[in-house]
Amino acid sequence: MAVDFYESLKSRRTYYGIDKQVTVSDERVKEIVEFAVKHTPSAFNSQTARVVVLTGDAHDKLWDLTTSALKKAVGEGDFTGTQQKMDSFKAGYGTVLFFEEESIVKSLQEQFALYADNFPIWSHQSSGMHQLVVWTALESEGLGASLQHYNPLIDEDVKNEWSLPQSWKLIAQMPFGNPTAEPGEKQFQPLDERVKFYK
Repeated sequence: MAVDFYESLKSRRTYYGIDKQVTVSDERVKEIVEFAVKHTPSAFNSQTARVVVLTGDAHDKLWDLTTSALKKAVGEGDFTGTQQKMDSFKAGYGTVLFFEEESIVKSLQEQFALYADNFPIWSHQSSGMHQLVVWTALESEGLGASLQHYNPLIDEDVKNEWSLPQSWKLIAQMPFGNPTAEPGEKQFQPLDERVKFYK
């Protein structure tokens, strides 16, 4: 079991080349996301994670919204490189949106004032774990994904388009699809500079 877990983590990579020609069912993607949300840990078992999966027209709409928001932000600047990025994400099959329920975070801050400053940090840490679980599971199904952060630029557009609660804070976007290009070689810094053991 440990070997399978290690191999799954090792195989998880960032795929920018993706398309819509997936063989994994929507039901399987739903199972992956629901499993992650149910079993990934959170501080004080607060279960603050909220996840939205967009496919089909909804997925395309997300990247159209993002493109529009970025064009407004850039103004008259050169948009060529950014447009290519947007097109590459839109070419995928779907996007997983990761949110955190801020009302729970604020409630915990009030209940446990001694740790108030830490709850937003712990919330983000929990979201990161959810992202890793979903990303690794999608990879195990043969799908390619990447992690993007166009928040807070698109937050209000996303909430308005899909009628989401204002208390849901957008943390990350994960476009996924059928891999069409291999990721580049991954470089690793020396582990002895990053990990220490003591007895």
